[in-house]
Amino acid sequence: MKNKILLSIMVLLLVSLGITMSITNHKRSQIADVRKEVSQVNKQQKQVMTQVDNLQATYNASDEQAKNDLLAFAKAYYTFSSQSDYDKRFSKIADIVDLKRNQKNQLFDSGLDATGDSRIDNLGLTTQYQTATGYTSDLDNQTIEVLATVIIQTSGTGQKAINQTVLLHSWFDTKTQKITSIKINQIQ
Repeated sequence: MKNKILLSIMVLLLVSLGITMSITNHKRSQIADVRKEVSQVNKQQKQVMTQVDNLQATYNASDEQAKNDLLAFAKAYYTFSSQSDYDKRFSKIADIVDLKRNQKNQLFDSGLDATGDSRIDNLGLTTQYQTATGYTSDLDNQTIEVLATVIIQTSGTGQKAINQTVLLHSWFDTKTQKITSIKINQIQ
């Protein structure tokens, strides 16, 4: 009889041990699944953060490029002291602009009068870029609007040099990395 009781207790202990191990293994399996899911979420979060950082870096780089290109345009456009310098203005900025033909022709006229003589040389016109401040804002994912307040010094034969303020308004294409349009307004 003692053997039967002992055997029954042993069987009950083995069954209890089996049930406990089964429950423990099931919980371990659940814990392992949760750890896997947490790991995947962490990986996805790192990927998303990397993408956000890349987009922000690209945005900031394009924003800065747009502003720098407009200021480079202003410097080249408003610095000349002869007809020869005047004629070379477009070649200095050709690689940063993609202007339509009519706008290019309007901005970069020949500098000649109706008789074919140089207005620049005849009047002794000179302009010198002094300083500028640029501002940007995004219009959409591909276009950045850029404004620059430019101060230039102008003079002519027998005239005192004066400072003028000009407002440049341009649009920068982030895909081509070029200025696609420019408007110039004199500020009184």
